[in-house]
Formats: sequence, structure tokens, C-alpha cells
Amino acid sequence: MAKPIGPRKQISKRFIHWLLAEERHEGAERQRKHSWWQVMCLTGVDYFSTLGYQPGIAALAAGSLSPLATLILVLLTLFGALPIYGRVAAQSPNGEGSIAMLEHLLPWWQGKFLVLCLLGFVATDFIITITLSAADATAHIIENPLLPNLHGQEVTITLVLVTLLAAVFLRGFREAVGIAIFLVGIYLLLNLVVISVGLSQILNQPSVITDWQTALFTSHQNPFTMLGVSILLFPKLALGLSGFETGVVVMPLVRGNSSDTYEQPRGRIQNTQKLLTAAALIMSFFLITSSLVTTLLIPAAEFRTGGDASGRALAYLAHRYLGSGFGTLYDLSTIGILWFAGASAMAGLLNIVPRYLPRYGMAPNWARAVRPLVLVYTAIAFTVTIIFKANVEAQGGAYATGVLVLISSAALAVTLSAHRRRSRGTLTFGLITLVFVYTTVVNIIERPEGIRIAAFFIGAIILTSLVSRVWRSTELRVERIDIDEAAHRFITEESQGVIRLIANRLNEGDRREYFLKEQEVREDNHIPPTDPILFLEVHVSDASEFADIIRVKGVEVDGYRILRAESAAVPNAIAALLLYLRDQTGKIPHAYFGWVEGNPIQYLLRFILFGEGDIAVVTREVLRQAEKDPERRPAIHVGG
Repeated sequence: MAKPIGPRKQISKRFIHWLLAEERHEGAERQRKHSWWQVMCLTGVDYFSTLGYQPGIAALAAGSLSPLATLILVLLTLFGALPIYGRVAAQSPNGEGSIAMLEHLLPWWQGKFLVLCLLGFVATDFIITITLSAADATAHIIENPLLPNLHGQEVTITLVLVTLLAAVFLRGFREAVGIAIFLVGIYLLLNLVVISVGLSQILNQPSVITDWQTALFTSHQNPFTMLGVSILLFPKLALGLSGFETGVVVMPLVRGNSSDTYEQPRGRIQNTQKLLTAAALIMSFFLITSSLVTTLLIPAAEFRTGGDASGRALAYLAHRYLGSGFGTLYDLSTIGILWFAGASAMAGLLNIVPRYLPRYGMAPNWARAVRPLVLVYTAIAFTVTIIFKANVEAQGGAYATGVLVLISSAALAVTLSAHRRRSRGTLTFGLITLVFVYTTVVNIIERPEGIRIAAFFIGAIILTSLVSRVWRSTELRVERIDIDEAAHRFITEESQGVIRLIANRLNEGDRREYFLKEQEVREDNHIPPTDPILFLEVHVSDASEFADIIRVKGVEVDGYRILRAESAAVPNAIAALLLYLRDQTGKIPHAYFGWVEGNPIQYLLRFILFGEGDIAVVTREVLRQAEKDPERRPAIHVGG
């Protein structure tokens, strides 16, 4: 006897419903607002957590020149990245970020293609943030002397941490500013203690300064050589620039002034600029001091893979000078903030996809749901972790590539914006852009694994986006239809009888054009001369857009009544308008088209890229998918 399948189907449906359930986040203006310094802690879980591995990577890359190379990095932070993102905050105050600025500056498909490429680097940045942070947390776990020997289990432990992160998001995660304040506050305080003790050790052991000076002048003959080499080396330290893009993305959480409006949130902009400045100053202090104490107090061999300071330079000093108890407390704090940095990156990824790809029609419907995306990102994080064997230093180049490309794109966006406004800062921002571009190119040349990962993400995003765009091309793609007074009057008059619309491509727009078109359609379709007709003209505005609002206006030319509209795609707009007329009047409208001649593949490409093509055929297909009942479906007539 066959077993009943009803309960299994019910469980399967429940699982699919749970998996595809769309988590609806509150709008930016309804979210709870916080003081700028509190939101700074939220961005700081990403920015400040790099102290867990930045000093070690810097020492490994620059050796004894690490403090000088770090100083150059700090100068670039304060006089390059900070002014750039101050402008980004002013020009995209509602959390759009620099990517949206470039999208608006570059029209049509150029802007969309650039955004897709930048999303590849965003994915690189955030995915590597998850895997690198988890790998560094693993290093702190393994090297803690109070725990059993776990060497050789780096990949396993890192995968467990990533799995725990995914489990939290599958359950339903909400970023909490309160948690960020606690983690950042404790972490910075403990780092301050470790660095203070380290500086005290340096002052009490003048020989370490002498040894450092000897190493400097042995390898590099004079200060000018040191400066030149440091300039060439500082791109390897670019991890210390992370966090700025996150700072402008979370702008909607920043409390402004009571006089702020959505269009002009001046108080929020000023407070966000305070946030960026404070974060940059705090991080600059810790970058310089941590680089100095770790370079002078830790033997160079300990920074290498397998060394006690590998991926955990400050933790090494905490255990060495403050004991296992304080060192364990420091490890716990570091593990906490690194894990939360991964959570911040995951949340950033989950916000990026709904912001761009569905609006472009370049993501399947399930991409609007959080949980399937969490599974996809977790699978990618697993793959990256296994490929890099949970090695912190090995992932540094990929992380730096993502960070530097985003900052370079922000600098380019600000420069282009300043140029269009003929601002005096155009030259300054242009020079800053060149510096960041140079830094990015050097980093890519020396550590090409970053661009390889980014290229994979870019290729995957573009391929899936194009497939999705083609797959979803016959959706209605209309958010709303607005009718002006004249158009409403035309429709009301037409609804007294059979509603007939003649699709027309506007040319001269004179009486002769409409007379010949009407005569042709009436003859081909045997429309009685007494039946009134309307002309329908849809102009393609930006074919690279997917969904839009259709605004219809009524126009009269020598007695001919015309409905004119703009849309990203002509067939979809006509289909949406026909359904709108049916619902408003209660009558089935009839639309009349002429046959087109030519290669059907060519017309298909024209439709996908330029929103036109074989309009009659595509309009009918859109209607067929939108309305399953043939009796209620608007009629399409083709003649000629």
C-alpha cells in the first residue's frame, strides 16, 4: 500500500515558504536614528577590527619600514579617503553610496555595466571580509595557551565560524547598534592597554630602537631611499583603508537636525562627516602605534605563517607582556569583533542585491529573499576559505583589491561630479583619484589573486544578470500608471463603445501621419469608419532600466486623439496600459499593430537592449503571462 504523500508535500511547501520568505526591512526614514558616534561603532566593527591582522600583514609586507609605510597610509587616509567620502556623504545622503553616484553620472547601459562590475568588487570585499575575519578569529583561538592544541584544524574551525554566522542570518538577523558599541568599546580599550604597555616596553628597552635603526640603515642607505621604498610598499597595507564605504551606506541611521528633510538632510550630512572624521583619526592613531610596537617588539620570524604572531600581532604582545588571563580576554574581544565584522559584511551583501539587481531585472525573483542569498554567500565563503586554507595573509591581497577599487570608484565619482559642477576641487580630487588608482594597480600586480576572485564574481554577476534579464523580459515591469486630465477624458469618451488603440511610432507628428495610419489600420482590420479610435505612442526613455512609472498624457493633433507615454520597454508599457484600461473601464480593449519584417533574432536583441523589437508579438506574450484567462485578456490585432 502506498504511503500518503500529503504530509511530505506540506512539509516541503512549508520549507520552501520559509526559505523564500522575504524579510521586509523598514524604510530608511523609519529606522531608528542614533548619535553619530554610536553609528561609528557599527561601521567600526569592520574598520577597527582590521587591527586584529593589519599590524602583522604590514610587518610581513614592509619589514622594518612598516611604521613609515603605515604613516604614508595614514596620510592618504586623512587627506585622500576622508575628503572623498565627505563629498560622497554630501551627495548621496540617503545611503546610496559612491556606486549610485557613478550610476547617475553614466547613463544607459554604460552605467549599469559599471555597477555590475563594481558589485563584483563589492562581493570580493565583503566575502573576503567574512572569510578573512573568520580565519583571523581562528588564529586567536588556536594560539590561545589555555586551549588544547588545535594546530592543523584552521580550515575546520573557520568553516564552523562561517556556518554559525550563516545560521544566525537564516534565523533572522538584525544588526544591533548596541552590540556594536559594546564590542568596539571593549576592543579599542583593550588595544589601547596593549599598545600603551608596548610603548612602555620600548621606552624601558632603548636597545630595541637602536636595533630597529640599525636594520633600517643596513637595508636602506638614507632617509630618501626609505621614503621611496615606503611609498612603493604602502599599497600592501591598504587593508587599513576599509570601512569608508560602510560609513556612507549606514547614513540613514545617523540622527540629524529637526529641520532635516529627505531631500536636504544637512544635519545628517554634517554628523556623518563627523563620524568619518572621528573613525579616521581613531584608526590612524591605532595604525601608527600598533605598527610601531609590533615592528620593534616582535621578532620578524614570528610574523610568518606558523609563527606565534601570524595574524595576531597585538594578541602576541598581550599574552607576552600582560599574561595569559589578559591575553585570553583580548582574544575573546578580538574574536567577537571579527565575527561581528563578518556579520556586518553579510548584512551589506544582503542589502546590495535588492538595491540594484532586481531594479535592473538582473536577479531572479528568489534573490529578493534573504535566506537563499545567505546559502549562496555561505557556499562561496566556504569555497574561498578552502582555497586559501584559512590563511589570513594569503587573503590580504583579495581584500585590499576590493577595498581599493571601491575607494577608487568613489574618488572617480567625486571627481566627475566636481567637474560637472565646475568646482575648484576638480584638480585636487583628480590627483587623489590617480593616487588611489596607482595604489590599486600596484596591489593587483603584486597580489593578482584579488583581481582573479573579483573577475570571477564580476563574470558570475554579469552572466546571471543577463540570463535573468532575458528570462524576466516579458514581465509587466510597471510600478504604476499615472494618467493626466486630457488622457483621462479621452479614455472616458472611448469607453462608451469599443476601446480601440492604434500603436504608432511617432515620426512627424502631423495630421498626414495620423490620417494615413488610421486609414491603413481601418482597412486591414475592417474597422467601421464610425468607430472612434485612439492613437498610442510610447517613447523609450532608458532601455537599461527595468521597472518604471508610466506617465500618460493626452495630446490632440487636428482632431486626432493621442495617448503618449515614456517607458523602458514599449511592449511591456503597452500591455500594462491595456490592462489598466480594462480594469478602469470594465471593457476589453483592442490594440492594433502592423507586421514587421526582418530577422527575428535581431528584433529580439533590439527588444532586450533597446526596449523595442517586434512589439506586437512581445506585447501579446506579456499579456499572456500577466492574464491567464483568455476571456479577460486585451485583444491584439496585427495587419499589413
